Amino acid sequence: MFLELIAVIVAGVAGAGVMMLVSRAAGGRVPKWLIPVAAGAAMLAVTISSEYSWFDRTAEALPEGLQVVQTADSTAFYRPWTYLAPYTDRFIALDTGNVRSNSEDENLFMADVYFFRRWGTVQSVELMVNCRTGQRADPAFGDGGDPVWRDTTADDPIVSGVCDRG
Repeated sequence: MFLELIAVIVAGVAGAGVMMLVSRAAGGRVPKWLIPVAAGAAMLAVTISSEYSWFDRTAEALPEGLQVVQTADSTAFYRPWTYLAPYTDRFIALDTGNVRSNSEDENLFMADVYFFRRWGTVQSVELMVNCRTGQRADPAFGDGGDPVWRDTTADDPIVSGVCDRG
């Protein structure tokens, strides 16, 4: 986040500098108010570029074994361009290399799922998946009790990621 702030500031200075050079090359006939407008436009362009490239940069940096199973696009009224082209601001990754099977029931698997969010910390959750029924559950919520199974749709990306791995 700090490096992105630095990049935005540098882009603003560069945008203003380019407009100052254009003004000087034009013999001072360019209105002075275009200098801060160019700085603001450059800062906005870098910010938008950073927002749209976040998912690709983050997904490419995932370690081997983590597979993106679901993404969520975002729009916001204060970012009107997102209505034309929504950007991915969060996604779910499944640790396919660490899926564990149940020794008593070959249809039950335990998997680690990671929730990534732009401007947020990564959250890790351990889930149980029943490949026969297509259900998933949080294992006992840490209290030693029975897990609460939840029905999922046939195309649930986490259940299919666990059951179809390999």
